Order: sequence, then structure tokens, then C-alpha cells
Amino acid sequence: MALGKDYATQECSLARALEIIGERWTLLVIRDALYGVRRYNDFLVHLGIPRAVLAARLQTLTTEGILEKRRYQESPPRDEYVVTERGIALWPTLRSLGHWGREHFTETQLRYFRHAACGTELGPYGECGACGTLVRPEDVVMEPGPGLSRDPADPVSRALLRPKRLLEPLAVDSTE
Repeated sequence: MALGKDYATQECSLARALEIIGERWTLLVIRDALYGVRRYNDFLVHLGIPRAVLAARLQTLTTEGILEKRRYQESPPRDEYVVTERGIALWPTLRSLGHWGREHFTETQLRYFRHAACGTELGPYGECGACGTLVRPEDVVMEPGPGLSRDPADPVSRALLRPKRLLEPLAVDSTE
């Protein structure tokens, strides 16, 4: 029996969500967008994703209202992809999944996520233990941990070595 391509027969909200975000690469595109990656080429070089796959994932994510395509340059025309409120709502899921992956598959911490207001590292669901609040992504500071390479090959990874708030556009040195 062939594996189906969708979950049409499933009466389940998880199945409906997987229709949109369950394809390979999609969660990594959303992760990078939350990290501040906005430009097609930056997604491409950071993820090592095939061009056709990236184009398809960005199209789906914009169609579903998770990312918004915005023109940042007219000549030549260039667009960037900005996370919408619907995409921001995925942060607790990505945070929790990343925390689970670190606990079960990684020996060293790759990134720290801290509450910008008090500096406390966030819990597995994006909560601040000191303040007792669920921290919105724009109030999260991401810092490199000891498990990240200090000399990565691509300019996006190098830019992500600097502490920054989530959702802020990533400043990538394009002269490299």
C-alpha cells in the first residue's frame, strides 16, 4: 500500500497542522525566520536546502499566512519574508521541540534563549522562571552556546554568533 500524500481522512487538528508545517525543511525555514533570516539567499545558504524546495516551502508558508512576502528593493525587484502573527504563534512549539532535541540528542547546548527583561534562560515552553511569564519571541534574546562552531562556513551562521533578539532582521555581511 502506497503512503498517502496528505492526512485528508484524519479528523485531527495535529493532522491539519502537519499539512502545512509537516514537510521536511518547513520547520527549519520557520526557525530561521524567527531568528531574523528574511532573504531568500540567506535561507538558501544557511539551510543548504535545494532551491526548488525552498521556493515551494516559502510559497506554502506565505499562502498559509505564516510568512509575509515584502518588497525591500524595486530595481532589481527583491523580496524578503517576514514572520506574521500566525508564524509567531509557532514559537512555543519550536522552542519545545528544540528543547526536546537538546535533551535527547545533543550533548552540548547550541543556543541560549533568555528573557530580555531579566536575562533568565527560558524553560522548555518559552517560559521565564524568574518572572513567571510566557515570553513572546520579540522579548527573547538568542545567544550562542558552547556547542556552536565559532568559525562557521556561511555568513548567516556567522551573523547568528552575535546575541540578538528573535524576529529582528538578521544583519548578514553580504561582502563575504
